[in-house]
Amino acid sequence: MSHTPPRTRLPTHSVTNQPEARDDVDLWAGDVALREHAAAVSADAERLSGYGATLGASEMREAGRLAQRQRPEAVLFDAGGRRLDEVRFHPAYHQLMQAGIGAGYAALPWEGRKGGHATHAAMVYLTTQVEPGVCCPMTMTYAAVPALKASPALFETWVPKLTARVYDGGVKPLARKPGATMGMAMTEKQGGSDLRGTTTRAARDGDAYRLSGHKWFCSAPMSDGFLTLAQAPGGLTCFLVPRWLEGERNGIQIQRLKDKLGNHANASAEIEYVEALAFPVGEEGRGIRTILDMVHHTRLDTAMAPAGLMRAALDHALHWARHRSAFEAQLIDQPLMRAVLADLALDWEGTLALGLRVAQAFDTAGDDARAFARLAVALAKFLGNKLAPGLVYEAMEALGGMGYVEDTPLPMLYREAPLNSIWEGSGNVICLDILRTLRTEPLAGEVLSAELGRATGQLRGYDQALQAHMARFPTLPEEGLARWYAESLARLLTASVLIRQAPAALADGYVKTRLMGERGSVAGAVAGLDEVGILARLDGGDPGGG
Repeated sequence: MSHTPPRTRLPTHSVTNQPEARDDVDLWAGDVALREHAAAVSADAERLSGYGATLGASEMREAGRLAQRQRPEAVLFDAGGRRLDEVRFHPAYHQLMQAGIGAGYAALPWEGRKGGHATHAAMVYLTTQVEPGVCCPMTMTYAAVPALKASPALFETWVPKLTARVYDGGVKPLARKPGATMGMAMTEKQGGSDLRGTTTRAARDGDAYRLSGHKWFCSAPMSDGFLTLAQAPGGLTCFLVPRWLEGERNGIQIQRLKDKLGNHANASAEIEYVEALAFPVGEEGRGIRTILDMVHHTRLDTAMAPAGLMRAALDHALHWARHRSAFEAQLIDQPLMRAVLADLALDWEGTLALGLRVAQAFDTAGDDARAFARLAVALAKFLGNKLAPGLVYEAMEALGGMGYVEDTPLPMLYREAPLNSIWEGSGNVICLDILRTLRTEPLAGEVLSAELGRATGQLRGYDQALQAHMARFPTLPEEGLARWYAESLARLLTASVLIRQAPAALADGYVKTRLMGERGSVAGAVAGLDEVGILARLDGGDPGGG
């Protein structure tokens, strides 16, 4: 976008040594690592190219900033005291939703094209760099499709709208919408991650049910429907609750919006079901099994999102370092700054590569691929999200005081960084799930071992680290060691992907510093990295919102 440049000569001083604002950029063309890893997993480069250019436009980045700063508002009543129970958003939010839904964020994996889940995962990565909040409703819309297979009638009615590539944020029932979104409401005060503590009750009403109860956390409360859990006569059951009915509002009452640390563009609410009309998804008593089909797919997105946050933070730090001097030298030419950025880049590209490899397993038919996806998505989610907050902080520090100022995207990225570790299974839940999967699904362990074995014989450090892991954990560990075990496996799995797909600078550096212990406990406490080769992978992009 062309514009008249701002004034740099002011009455008391001239503005120098400040990076220029960046105009339109291309988040796909400027990200060589994304292009290479996406090609390795058969993602659709043409679609990603168009989406990356759209999101990188200055207009869309400004929309991201507006959606974050003009937060959603709960409008519970009209002027006469009648209940509305609506959430209203800045127009920029709807603009971003239309861009994502229209590009196929929720639809692509279900359209039968090769690499659909991998393309979707790359879209998560790209969107997160610009405005992470809108990912939540779009991700749940994508992930609801496999869960709805448990009810052919609901699948036939809802899935064509969920995959329509049309966004309609209006207050009207499904039949009058060309496209729809899906939310989720599972968590209750007394249960948290233990869904067996659900107390919401479901009473039969003909072919449907009526739900009564409280949900402590409802994600994206203006969605057109919600998958939720309630106690039916036959036990804990999954239900689809329409947001709007024909001619009336369903009994979903918003109590308040959550005042969250971050994720400000996206609304999250406490709600009450007051005789809300609902339809069963699957059999009574099989609710957790049914909803886990949705959770499995949302976990893919929570494994990809930290890579996008890392990319945006690092790219902004690199841009600053290339256009800022201190102590008579450009920051990028100072050895310590280069060491820090190169070290951080290993975690970013490792998280990106592993996330896309997991997405490839979602695209692959067969028991082996399903078993690998079930286990590997948990490993990727655990490690990537543990790394993201520290990386974003270090990128923030690279900017000095400006990194702490809302004029840059670093504060937003920092607030966002813990989110995906907490949602869809916090760290401890994920580690226990990893142990449970290996204990109950022997095939998962077999395919993981085969995957790790494909990278042997190329780097001695990797082979030694793999042997050390097997010696340390000859059997599954006790619960108290689950984090150590999960981190070790996830790092090995990341290294195996980089060895097979990334340049030597990346693979060698990752193995030396993450597996062989040639690294201190803080970023940049490294030696012997190929900084030129590693930092070249960051060149050419744009820091989300920068």
